[in-house]
Amino acid sequence: MNKLLILIFLIVSACNTGNLNVIADLPKTLNEVSGTETTSNIDWVWMLNDGGNEARIYGVNNKGNIKKELKINAQNNDWEDLTSDQNGNLYIGDFGNNNNKRKNLTVLKISVDSLKNKSNINIDRISFKYPNQTKFPPKKKSMYFDCEAFFHYNDSLYLFTKSRVKNDFGKTNLYKIPTKAGHHIAEFVSSFNSCNDLGCWITSADISNDGKSVAILSPKSVYVFTNFTNDDFFSGTLKQYDFSFESQKEGVCFKDNQTLYITDEKAHGKGGNLYEFKLD
Repeated sequence: MNKLLILIFLIVSACNTGNLNVIADLPKTLNEVSGTETTSNIDWVWMLNDGGNEARIYGVNNKGNIKKELKINAQNNDWEDLTSDQNGNLYIGDFGNNNNKRKNLTVLKISVDSLKNKSNINIDRISFKYPNQTKFPPKKKSMYFDCEAFFHYNDSLYLFTKSRVKNDFGKTNLYKIPTKAGHHIAEFVSSFNSCNDLGCWITSADISNDGKSVAILSPKSVYVFTNFTNDDFFSGTLKQYDFSFESQKEGVCFKDNQTLYITDEKAHGKGGNLYEFKLD
């Protein structure tokens, strides 16, 4: 998409100033929270920290208290996001790829039964590669293979990449992979470009329970798509919500069809909160 089309696209898209409602200050254990997800059968919000932290997931209530902590029998190479399916199974996205050189991109599936049991955490490993990456790492102008965002929809996992290309940080490529254990080649679906600066890169994504709205998060905005065709989410109507402040926002999930939970990392004395954000 060239710059003129991007400009036209953003002008015709609705733009709203968004005020985040802080509902909880997260504990120090979650200072580097990177993934946030609700499931159909549990009241709290599941969260995780990104790479370099312990391989654990945390169940957090709406007061910011950790109600459950589970140790996962896997390495936290670079965990970046969480999603779930309609049965309550949870998926951890171990696909952070800052330098675009990883060859072990993986999604960890945790069964709903394991989430109820501290001592027996069953994991299925879903590994994948991008169909258009041949160099590890590629040249700087082709570093489009980082990823921090995904969700489950219709028995597939949809991944939204994070650009590391200067002056093209807002570009995200959408791919999908099966939910079955094993190794897969991701299938390209479509692309979206929000803007070009660092505050535009995509850090999390989710789809509403009714399957009618897709939210993708950046540090300064959330983009919500509706009225899309099949799984070409970017073909839909876009509504852009600009936040009243920029922070290291890295987690988004739907609380209900009209409300988002959003989390940000604690950095420079700011952030480290669980927010609610109402959609129009």
